[in-house]
Amino acid sequence: MARQALGVVLGLSLAAATLLLAPAARADAIDGNWCYTDGRRMAINGPEIVTPAGTHTIGNYSRHYFFYKIPASDPKAGQSVYMALQNENTVNITTGADATAAAQAPVEVWHRCPPATSSLESRASGG
Repeated sequence: MARQALGVVLGLSLAAATLLLAPAARADAIDGNWCYTDGRRMAINGPEIVTPAGTHTIGNYSRHYFFYKIPASDPKAGQSVYMALQNENTVNITTGADATAAAQAPVEVWHRCPPATSSLESRASGG
């Protein structure tokens, strides 16, 4: 009986630990929606990115880093963008002609975007 109770306690402890640690593990990646204080936004999903100008392109992805060349249609076309995840809610970004120039460029600190809110469309008719 005591052995069965111990098994239940250990099982519940393991389940609780898994539930508590799982969100942190998922958030510990550069994937997601990122916002800057001036209103720019971008989204990363694996090697895919939607740039702040709204262009869909591909970059070099690793769990905590992302690199891409700015597409021809975007401002600063041809520049290299380097991103490094600092924590689950912060990414540092530098931009330059190459890695050396980007390393000397000012760092932009971006944060995860807050959850979107829904809105009700106004109805043209009263119904």
